[in-house]
Amino acid sequence: MWTFVKSKIHDYWLWFAICKRTRQIVSYHIGKRGIIDCLEFWRKVPKEYKESKTYSDYWECYSTVLSNYRHKSVGKESGLTNHVERFNNTIRQGLGRLTRKTLSFSKSDEMLEINIRLFIYIYNLEKGNQYLVNSVSAV
Repeated sequence: MWTFVKSKIHDYWLWFAICKRTRQIVSYHIGKRGIIDCLEFWRKVPKEYKESKTYSDYWECYSTVLSNYRHKSVGKESGLTNHVERFNNTIRQGLGRLTRKTLSFSKSDEMLEINIRLFIYIYNLEKGNQYLVNSVSAV
């Protein structure tokens, strides 16, 4: 997901890893859209999730960085990246600074990080409570 700070020449990409079962964000990274930031993002993903099957779009960095035997590049039509696509929509709706073609934007790197971290924290709390409620009611 693309965003910027102050002006569009200071662009950033948001990288997310989502647990398919709980729909919680397990890792994120704010950086550029290159192999160095892809490596940094992958470093932040917890070990347990690195050992699971992973799915992404066809961005070339993913096939370079992620382990090939556990990773698969897929198109949107496969439905295997729909949780990430849905989260992208949710965060765009929740944070004006990530909405496309808006007058809202971050004025500093720190505020961008704080807003995204806070949004993910609240989002994960809601998903965690939703998962607990669904688990208890299923018993």
